Amino acid sequence: YDPTLILKMLLLSHLFNISERQTEEVVNDSLSAKCFVGLAANERAPDHSTLTVFKDRLIEKEGTKAYEELFNEMVKIAQEKGVKFGKVQIIDSVHTVADVNIGKDKARQKEGKPPRDGDACWGVKGEKVVWSNGKRRKETEYFYGYKDQVSLNAEAEIITSVKPGYGDEYDGRYLPYLVERDLKKGIGIETVAADRAYDDGENHYFLETKGKSSAIRLHDYRTEKKDKNKEGWIKLKESKEYQEGLKERYKIERKFGEMKKWHGFGRCRYLGLLKHAIQCYLTCMVVNLKRIVKLLTGTGFREETRSYLRA
Repeated sequence: YDPTLILKMLLLSHLFNISERQTEEVVNDSLSAKCFVGLAANERAPDHSTLTVFKDRLIEKEGTKAYEELFNEMVKIAQEKGVKFGKVQIIDSVHTVADVNIGKDKARQKEGKPPRDGDACWGVKGEKVVWSNGKRRKETEYFYGYKDQVSLNAEAEIITSVKPGYGDEYDGRYLPYLVERDLKKGIGIETVAADRAYDDGENHYFLETKGKSSAIRLHDYRTEKKDKNKEGWIKLKESKEYQEGLKERYKIERKFGEMKKWHGFGRCRYLGLLKHAIQCYLTCMVVNLKRIVKLLTGTGFREETRSYLRA
């Protein structure tokens, strides 16, 4: 089969959040799906196992390099088609829960068996407010799975760079990596926005050396400490770039919500970091393609189309 046909079927699988077996059925039954992948009305779709072989061959030969190159090519196409990228770049991490039943997995390991997903690990999701005995307190939320670093252009609302990773990794270390990737792609960044997880002195210094404004949300201790060093932080917090950059942060949270609600990114499809990376790249490609179509044609992805194909 033409690799493009297989890739398009995988994109359909993530677009409609259906299994690869269901994707085979959809392509066989839907003329619009056949048109998209390039099959004639009387041609049968490749067997779902062909999609598995395709993924495994790419991993065996190049790891995730091929998927990363495909993702980067889509960003390049958007630029060539005239999509306007703005000056504010938003960086954040998104977690995906491993395809593991924690209770059963612990029982397996007590019997001396290996974990179901050897690459998945515990990470911190964030904090939530809970009420206990009439008192309000904050409680740390944890997850078991993976965490990916994502860079989104605020104006285009297109994901420009992504770095799949383990669940327990420190977010702050990846900001320079993502910014460098974006700059190499010709994204005209002037301000970088991020949450407190990226509030590291080295990240602020990195952006300064690159001539970029920082809109990384500061920890309170930076401006509340009792010494002269806080003046620089206060000045940053009051700057126009800082305040305007943070106003754009909701867009990346909205994008993560879209990925999880409509495209199944809340839970891993596969086991292991390499295969999770495939899910990450394909999901990012799907939401980017939807956004590119919207920007270039003014027509969005219709929910009735989604419902029809699922049915």
